[in-house]
Amino acid sequence: MDDDASTTTPAADASETTRPAEPKDELVTTAHTLKVGRKTLRYKAAAGRLVLREDVFKDDVYQGRRAKAEVGLTAYTLDEGADADATTRPVTFAFNGGPGSSSVWLHLGLLGPRRVVAGDAGGLARPPYALADNPESLLAVSDLVLIDPVSTGWSRAAEGEKAKDFHGYAKDVESMAEVIRLWTTRNARWGSPKFLAGESYGTTRAVALAERLQSREGMYLNGLMLISSVLDFGTLDFEIPRNDRAHALYLPHYAATAHFHGKHGRRSLRSVLTEAETYAAGEYPRVLALGSRASATERAEAVATVARLAGLSEDYVDRADLRIEHWRYYGELLRDERRTVGRLDSRFTGAAASAIAESMDADPSMDAIIGPYATAWNHYARAELGLDSDAPYRVFGDVHPWSYKDFEGKPIYVLDKLERAMRQNPHLRVHVAYGYYDGATPYAAGQDALARTSLPPELLDNIEHRFYEAGHMMYVHEPSRLQQSKDLADFVARAT
Repeated sequence: MDDDASTTTPAADASETTRPAEPKDELVTTAHTLKVGRKTLRYKAAAGRLVLREDVFKDDVYQGRRAKAEVGLTAYTLDEGADADATTRPVTFAFNGGPGSSSVWLHLGLLGPRRVVAGDAGGLARPPYALADNPESLLAVSDLVLIDPVSTGWSRAAEGEKAKDFHGYAKDVESMAEVIRLWTTRNARWGSPKFLAGESYGTTRAVALAERLQSREGMYLNGLMLISSVLDFGTLDFEIPRNDRAHALYLPHYAATAHFHGKHGRRSLRSVLTEAETYAAGEYPRVLALGSRASATERAEAVATVARLAGLSEDYVDRADLRIEHWRYYGELLRDERRTVGRLDSRFTGAAASAIAESMDADPSMDAIIGPYATAWNHYARAELGLDSDAPYRVFGDVHPWSYKDFEGKPIYVLDKLERAMRQNPHLRVHVAYGYYDGATPYAAGQDALARTSLPPELLDNIEHRFYEAGHMMYVHEPSRLQQSKDLADFVARAT
């Protein structure tokens, strides 16, 4: 996997060089076993990079296909037995989000046959971290293809091509769709049940991919797994002036966080969430909409309720004009302890860089997990998958600015793509997973977005919702990982 392959030839002008050498697929195949209950799965892993090409025209004359990118992926396929029949064996294409994230999180945290042992909030493992078999791997019921979008992981633009051409909503969907089409074609899997699994921005990508694959390629899918979903960015955007919708939809997450950190006494989490959800769907947005028209009594009651639910002082909520921005919240909740709360997973805390800062300087939940995952992957790829690249594996790639030109002047929104895909293919099922302590894509915002679709009842019944007492990567929490693994395996079985 050489990132710098090019050739030169002698010429009259020594400064002349030939075109870069045409890249080739570089996939290393290894054999493995995984014990799942009393059964031993024999599977193959094919890891490396796949070359993406596109048609080239000059003055409307076809010039052939040119390499545009080399995309890193790891494919796990069952190796033997009746369960390995490609006409009945499902295959799941999975990726994370960002945009700019590699697929290492879903790969080593939830779906793959090996997983990192990282510990959890309050009990983190020490470096250099360990790998363990994952008998709960989705491989038990589905083959897996973990994909790193261009500029993440070991995926790169082809030599001589511009990486920024892939850094945007439309081009990302186009290139990822081509990876899926190409892998499916070369591995004779058009007849297999097919699923997409995305996390975070990966849910935005998955929905857009489903619509594109079905409409452009005729590749109909059996299911989508949307983990920590964001399909309407307007539900999260505090930057839109006075976007009271986001403020209201974050309140149940704040209430869950406050409960975890002991701000609700002996009340159950469910009772706290029920109160917060009810208030966020009714009285809270009403008072926010009233603005200065709210009576002194109405405002005082709202201040007291938001402060109690979110675990903040009434003075802070009043000075914030009832609108609590999330980065500020994570710095404020435990300010008296000089600690900050995680955004990706608010169960995690870390020492505050400054006791007087307006918001936290870094996310302690990301600090806690990036080391274990990066370390585990770099070891696993070389020691067990047989890859020998010395190129850096970019857990997070430099993909910004990310182009959203398709959405100029409006929030990013793909619910119309989901509606179209489900109308087009009424057998398409959708599994949505939420973490109560997820502050990047809060659960109430995801629910609210999906509740506003214009799908008929019979198609709405194809969407299922699952909730976990964990954060954005809910599989970091061991009880949630075990339950989520069961839920996804059950979803695949029912959707096929």
